[in-house]
Amino acid sequence: MGAAALGWLRTTGGVAVDESGTANLEKVDHIVVLMMENRSFDHMLGYLSLEGGRSDVDGLREGLANEHQGRSYPVHHLAATVIAEDPGHSAGSVDLQTGGGKMDGFVASYAATMENLGVENGDPAPVMGYYRAADVPVYGHLAGEFAASDRWFSSVPGATWPNRLYALCGRAAGSRDCHPRNLPPLYNQPSFVRRLDEHGVSWRWYSSDIGTLRMADQLYCLGRHDRFAYFTKTGLPWKTRMNLRVRSEDPSFLEDAARGTLPSVSWIDPNWGNFNPFGFEQNDDHPTADISDGQDLVLAVYHALATSPQWDKTLLVIFYDEHGGFFDHVPPPEADDDDPENFGRYGVRVPALIVSPWAEPASVSHTLFDHTSVIKTILLRFCAADLEHRDRRERLSSWLRTGHPRYLGTRVAHANDLGELLTRRAPRPAPAHHGLIAAAAARAAEQAQAAAGKPEPDPQPQTDWQKHIATATHLLRSRGHPVDRT
Repeated sequence: MGAAALGWLRTTGGVAVDESGTANLEKVDHIVVLMMENRSFDHMLGYLSLEGGRSDVDGLREGLANEHQGRSYPVHHLAATVIAEDPGHSAGSVDLQTGGGKMDGFVASYAATMENLGVENGDPAPVMGYYRAADVPVYGHLAGEFAASDRWFSSVPGATWPNRLYALCGRAAGSRDCHPRNLPPLYNQPSFVRRLDEHGVSWRWYSSDIGTLRMADQLYCLGRHDRFAYFTKTGLPWKTRMNLRVRSEDPSFLEDAARGTLPSVSWIDPNWGNFNPFGFEQNDDHPTADISDGQDLVLAVYHALATSPQWDKTLLVIFYDEHGGFFDHVPPPEADDDDPENFGRYGVRVPALIVSPWAEPASVSHTLFDHTSVIKTILLRFCAADLEHRDRRERLSSWLRTGHPRYLGTRVAHANDLGELLTRRAPRPAPAHHGLIAAAAARAAEQAQAAAGKPEPDPQPQTDWQKHIATATHLLRSRGHPVDRT
């Protein structure tokens, strides 16, 4: 697949820049990022082409299937919004799933995963499953009213942390897999946030637990409490139970949006399920999470921005860290990278939605994006000079200065930014979405009624991701991180 076919633009300096797109970024003063977990494009948005009449979207089509042990497993609608067993998404699992570009090993990989877990009579068919409009109503609304990307690939054909490191730092830590379970996921990769600090650009990390930035970049592992905040202090707008006292003067995302005090860059971590102080369940979409809870989270973010006085100057980017082992039919292309032996190819496609009053309704981009496109977009908007190529001597000098921003690498330099999607001449009001709010409130009421008088259900076994988060949290607490801080 050639660069032209992928929509890449390069200058002689190796930096992809679309002048019209870069100018479009001046239309926004606030970039909000929500990075979800472990779902593929076809799994969550493939229905747009198969059932939704969107021939402009490269999604699912009839006849797509995987073969395993003499049986065909076609793509099919999933009746349940919960996947009982977490599919494999390690480097080895992804290599098997993608099959050198044939995309024919997803069922075989899931069958092997369940066998390793000791699941008796496990059915690997769910990895070929997809959700439809009624299952992901918030995504249906956003895809119809704003922009989707059908060429957003995860940065790494591997696990969660390498992909999140690319999203924050432009590179991973030398492996396509997470640290082994006995090692806490505390990395020392210089993040793009250092550049924001150097240029005085405001930012805040919102979460329900310790922010992932603290685990990725050691410069931020402790302190700087004004830069980290809870997503909400009182629960989602339609869920009000709370069991943790939070300082009334502390900020939260929902409050900042309502007051019009969002910083230039906001990053939102979903609730991993380790810590549930505000009455909502795990909502990161990582199996075995219920995707309906993920839809509630996305709706809360969107509604907060749509009703914020800052709406006219805002860009919201929603995407997933990696595909989580679920089927996608598009082979990942090669990637320009400083470490081509380990990271010379993108990972599997993931869902991505670009929400802004400057985006055209029902638009779709076929330009190649990956997680470093978020870094590229943020830096082009707020500190573009930092994207200039650095020679080796300057990079060494920067590396020797503790805490100084470092060159973010070839992947960021070649990434496409999101400015091409902000093409409207004037912003438009947020479309009405009262039906989504009413449906979410009704679902919450039904859940509360069903749970009334019943004991708390037994907790589910922790996923590897939850274990990683718990290990890092325990270590940071032991180093003095306050229990009531993110």
